[in-house]
Amino acid sequence: MLTFGDACKRFGAVQALDGCSFSVERGRMLGFLGPNGAGKTTAMRAIFGLVTLDAGDVRWDGRPAGLEERLRFGYMPEERGLYPRMRVGEQLEYLAQLRGLSADAARAAASKWLGLLGLADRAGAKVEELSHGNQQRAQLAAALLHEPELLVLDEPFAGLDPVAVHTLAEVLRGEAARGAAVLFSSHQLELVEDICEEVTIIDHGRIVATGEVGVLRRESQRRRIELRLEGAPPGWLPDISGVELVERRNGDLRLLAGRDVDPEHVLAEAMRAGQVIAFNYGPPTLAELFLELVAP
Repeated sequence: MLTFGDACKRFGAVQALDGCSFSVERGRMLGFLGPNGAGKTTAMRAIFGLVTLDAGDVRWDGRPAGLEERLRFGYMPEERGLYPRMRVGEQLEYLAQLRGLSADAARAAASKWLGLLGLADRAGAKVEELSHGNQQRAQLAAALLHEPELLVLDEPFAGLDPVAVHTLAEVLRGEAARGAAVLFSSHQLELVEDICEEVTIIDHGRIVATGEVGVLRRESQRRRIELRLEGAPPGWLPDISGVELVERRNGDLRLLAGRDVDPEHVLAEAMRAGQVIAFNYGPPTLAELFLELVAP
């Protein structure tokens, strides 16, 4: 298990991490969320010793994470780190051998991941000749060659087409099922909600929420109301304190309401205004919860 304990890091006047604590268990996926500049990348770099913490620590299975532990980790940084003029297959074999694999095992691992990630026909191409999405796939393959115990990915879904997003999501599920701890950041919150059991949300260097997605949504102080209404006056909204409009589209309304707002009152007002075709009430989505917690 990865444990991030009361970590602090300052860069000049910027407090990048301010007493951050969270953990990721083996066999689980944790979505690490936050606005730009919140401290996500700093925390990820600290896991690999690329950033030295001012206070706090990073532990793996209860022991301080040192070189021996980090050699068993896999990392996909947001900035691509592969050699652009080196051929993809040769580069993966070289990186696998740096991780301690024999030449034959390195060749087999490179071939395996190139195939699984749809790059088998690009093994002989230079990295710089690949599209942005395929460069990301190659970078991911490099992180997976040695079957890491911990997999850390910084914005792995950015810029990928839907097919590549699906492929990557399946790879992450497979790694968690294999027993790896998986930590990744992403701004695609619908995807995070779909594939992650747990999330940690960071803002201005501080953890503002961490836990199971469903629990955090249910604990929110707001509720989501989806309403389809026909025949209501243009611009109609329920005249109820604590209810706000999120979106209006073709007669459909998406509202957010405080937990103390009675949904039956909203429904009653809607029925007086027009014909209610559909009415749904429940906890906010992960995206709505995120905005609730990190809104300026």
